[in-house]
Amino acid sequence: MSLTFEGVLADRSTWRLENCSIGKSMDVIGTRSSMLILREAFYGTTRFDDFARRTKITDAIVATRLKELTDIGLFVKQPYQEPGKRSRYEYLLTEKGRDLVPAVFALMQWGNKHLQGEDGGPLRLVERGTGEPVVIGPRTASGRDLELEDLAIVAHGDWANPQSG
Repeated sequence: MSLTFEGVLADRSTWRLENCSIGKSMDVIGTRSSMLILREAFYGTTRFDDFARRTKITDAIVATRLKELTDIGLFVKQPYQEPGKRSRYEYLLTEKGRDLVPAVFALMQWGNKHLQGEDGGPLRLVERGTGEPVVIGPRTASGRDLELEDLAIVAHGDWANPQSG
């Protein structure tokens, strides 16, 4: 089973794919190194050396990815200076960066279930106060959980008008 397409989207041969939000998102953050840097940022990492050490990615790649992720607004750079050392920068998540929490932890959840064997992965996402497992998945704005078969894709904006494009 799969989700359904409604209205002008029912005929997928007419779609204009150059504006695909999934494709655009992957263009921006679709590398393994970017995802590992984001993971570390969600875990509290802010400093360049810590990103490189914890991701086991080369300094050159970490520098490139942090610049890219900062340029697109997922991080802001904030200067800091340890006593007796030169000034450096910390990389702090912006709201735009924090909005990726569900995507990153959905990948962790999927990996725990499908790639880690019966015990799941080494880490679990839980609610801090209760320890209850957190589940990332499709949910309505009112909070009702949904299955794939409950979902439909509908046209929005220019996509709703088949004459535009």
